[in-house]
Amino acid sequence: MTDPVPYALTRLRTLMAPDPDDPHEAEGVLNPASGRGPDGELYLLPRLVAAGNVSRIGLARVLVADGEPVGVERQGVVLEPATRWERGARNAGTEDPRTTWLPELGLHVMTYVAYGPLGPRTALAVSDDLRGWRRLGPLLFRHDPGLDVDLNLYPTKDAVLLPEVVPGPGGEPCYALLHRPTWDLGLVRAGERMWPPGGVTDPRPSIWISYAPAAAVRADVTALAVQHGAREVARPERPWEELKIGAGPAPFRVPEGWLLLHHGVTGEITDPWSTENAVRYCAGAMLLDPTDPSRVLARSAEPLLEPETADERHGTVADVVFPTAVEQVEGRTFVFYGMADARIGVARLDRRA
Repeated sequence: MTDPVPYALTRLRTLMAPDPDDPHEAEGVLNPASGRGPDGELYLLPRLVAAGNVSRIGLARVLVADGEPVGVERQGVVLEPATRWERGARNAGTEDPRTTWLPELGLHVMTYVAYGPLGPRTALAVSDDLRGWRRLGPLLFRHDPGLDVDLNLYPTKDAVLLPEVVPGPGGEPCYALLHRPTWDLGLVRAGERMWPPGGVTDPRPSIWISYAPAAAVRADVTALAVQHGAREVARPERPWEELKIGAGPAPFRVPEGWLLLHHGVTGEITDPWSTENAVRYCAGAMLLDPTDPSRVLARSAEPLLEPETADERHGTVADVVFPTAVEQVEGRTFVFYGMADARIGVARLDRRA
């Protein structure tokens, strides 16, 4: 695949850093979701990390000056670990949210990582105002005769929902979800091994897609949490993606199709639940087919953004840029990203000539 992705990212500034007086932020603010509230204001929903790696999801109004995000006004916590599938004996968390506005339903849909008894698991919640969230439950996969594994057994992260109905399996109108399963069952059950589905020749964590029928979702929004038709979209290809890749913000429409920002990881992971791994996260992009988002048209050969500043290189996890939200502000596009698992940065996205 040699077609270039005609987009570039220009870092602007660190937008949000931990408040030393707030115990909810003792270990960092990072990896935000975003959305427009009923008041028309732009909000971030950052992951707030308290002592002991307990994560909550906050709300912060974005402050704009001269057409750019320049700061935030904190407005409290909107989702915290409360259910048994968000809490374990020695851990708890509602982590790394992404949001998609579904205009047909008049709802923001949040995908987030519930850090529960068996480790991380993707869950969904919905809201019409970004403040009150109704949980839809953990993500579930229907049995697919084409796969010889039960996808519900595997940790799945980096889930993002497309904002429009697209053709699903057999052409049925569906809402599509990108996600990243991890095939090593030893992560959740000691002594187990790598069990990728039949036909998967590269076991590295990759981007997959699955579907929920639009008719079922219109009848009952909880149908978004029950997916089927899962298949691989993209796997690591470039040197800066050597270990794994994962989706960033929800894909959004551009003239060429769907633009998906993603992260690629290099280095060595000795303990996937630890912050001590020697890894490097960079941000890239893919163009997905406008009518079939399971098909990649092009992807960036080099990162669009890589850790270079002090805030990106030093933090809870060194050398991380991790895009998770994208929004329009006064006709320009801005990307919000985690910096070294400790702060939030903002970059401008431009189309190259």
